[in-house]
Amino acid sequence: MECVAAAATTAIANPQTATDMNNQKDIRLIYPQWQGGEIARWITEVEKPEDAARGYYLGALLLDFLAPDNGQPTFTVPVSTEYRAREAVDGVYDRDIIASQTRAALDILDIENPDRIVVLGGECSVSVAPFTWLAAKYGSDDVAMIWIDAHPDITLPADNTYPGYHAMAVTASMGMGDKKITGMLPAKLDASRILFVGLRDWERDEIKARQQELGIPHLTAQQVRDNSDAVIKWLRSTGASKAVIHFDMDVLDPNEIIAAVGVVPDGMKISEVVRVINDVASASELVGLTVAEPMPRTAIRIRNMLNELPLLK
Repeated sequence: MECVAAAATTAIANPQTATDMNNQKDIRLIYPQWQGGEIARWITEVEKPEDAARGYYLGALLLDFLAPDNGQPTFTVPVSTEYRAREAVDGVYDRDIIASQTRAALDILDIENPDRIVVLGGECSVSVAPFTWLAAKYGSDDVAMIWIDAHPDITLPADNTYPGYHAMAVTASMGMGDKKITGMLPAKLDASRILFVGLRDWERDEIKARQQELGIPHLTAQQVRDNSDAVIKWLRSTGASKAVIHFDMDVLDPNEIIAAVGVVPDGMKISEVVRVINDVASASELVGLTVAEPMPRTAIRIRNMLNELPLLK
């Protein structure tokens, strides 16, 4: 199995700034997991399906390259880049690989024991391990999860529709789904501590019905267009003092930027997402932040072009 590394790697730019003024330990977790998605069919401008499928891998590395260097200790979850025929095991694509990579992520967190975690992914499921780890550290009742996404990600393996684990990320965080994966998670989040923001594409009626059954509320892009008041009101109603935020880049309005696979119209503007996240951080203690699902379509094509040039390949 080809991996980024045989074990987690560390790159510390400035150890003096790795701990903030409150002596809280922050880490940056690069989590280039791509196996949770099966998205090549939607990336038609990329010639080879395997390149499109692994686009999230490159996306995670680009996020790390573009993100400010603030001295956080940085760890990379070892992720296989081997491409094989996609097979679903118990309703989940590449289930055993994902389980192994989940274990690797949890091992890094157990060893480092951070107070706050920034996750750069990778498809949506990269939030599952770190967010449930934080829920175990602080107590599930004291952690609220805000899921900023165009989709609710509450599919289950038994649905027998789409076996992509990234579409199961929220239910997995709740302890629902594949037992090989959920059985190793250190905690689970209750529906009363979860809020969807920017939701606009349920894909199937059963998913909309499941959201109602689970009792997870949502706010549309229009409801947070002018301010974050509704988000903060919900956050305070939970009684949780800490928050984790998942930011799926497909929540962004494709009329402003196409940064992910999904291009459903009427999404959130970049400035609106940034404002909501900062307002949550001001209203509570933000202990986890994920940026996920970047799909660098142009970068993939440029890379493939460079691979064909003399003196480079």
